[in-house]
Amino acid sequence: MNLSPRSFAYVSELVRREAAIVLETGKEYLVEARLQPLARAGGFANLDAYVAHLQTPGGFTGRAAVVEALTTNETSWFRDREPFDVLVAQVIPDLLARNAARRKITVWSAACSSGQEAYTIAMLLQEHVVSRGFQVEIVATDIAPSMVQRTKEGRYSQLEIGRGLPAPLMVKHFQRAGTQWQVSDQLRSMVRAQTMNLATAFPPMPVFDLVFLRNVLIYFDQPTKRSVLQRVRQVMSPDGYLFLGGAETTLGVDETWHRQPVGRLTLNRPRPPASSAGAPTRPAPAFSMPTRQEAI
Repeated sequence: MNLSPRSFAYVSELVRREAAIVLETGKEYLVEARLQPLARAGGFANLDAYVAHLQTPGGFTGRAAVVEALTTNETSWFRDREPFDVLVAQVIPDLLARNAARRKITVWSAACSSGQEAYTIAMLLQEHVVSRGFQVEIVATDIAPSMVQRTKEGRYSQLEIGRGLPAPLMVKHFQRAGTQWQVSDQLRSMVRAQTMNLATAFPPMPVFDLVFLRNVLIYFDQPTKRSVLQRVRQVMSPDGYLFLGGAETTLGVDETWHRQPVGRLTLNRPRPPASSAGAPTRPAPAFSMPTRQEAI
């Protein structure tokens, strides 16, 4: 099934309007591949007929399905590894010290896909934070309702489990569920999953000590990146940490963030407001890259 330029333009505008995802010319192959199963399931002869249906009043459900189909859900356990090494060796000790009186750490896994990132964080916080008597709350959000439901269920195929999950952690935190693996009730109790569109106004949220917004901004245009980063900063603790993907940066996008290099990684932290320029500011911990022995 081939997609006409007119149909591609409609789909591009739809996903830009609904999810702020930018589909530039040259991505026709991606749209065709993602929409073909939907068109066949609906009994349409070709993609243009399917897209024409989306533009009718009765195409509302189909439009929502298209947006979800074109949302990238690539994920794995301990994805790219280095951010989680830094989290354990550098960030968690600092957060434990700063939150000693409150004894709680709140985390946001934004664009969580099917939940591997949120449960990776949960495993690490269970070992290094909960074991020290701290409470942990992890909010996991995604634009796709199907991904949120999968995160709530916490059930994964053998193929998904094999993508980056160390065997000792699989044995410790998962149980067999037929042909799949079920994450433990203890980890599931730490994660609260909900549907959320990052490109729109945020719902009421906790104040986060730690935000993972990884491999998301690359799909947005510059104004959307800036607005998302500004709204993320508004729900973060002044002493919090923002993790972005390896190809993402706040540099040249939103200068209200302080960038803190740690090896090849850059941690982003909210800058104090300009009005408090003369007030005492938090000391920035001196970070160095963990060795493999210090890491997970």
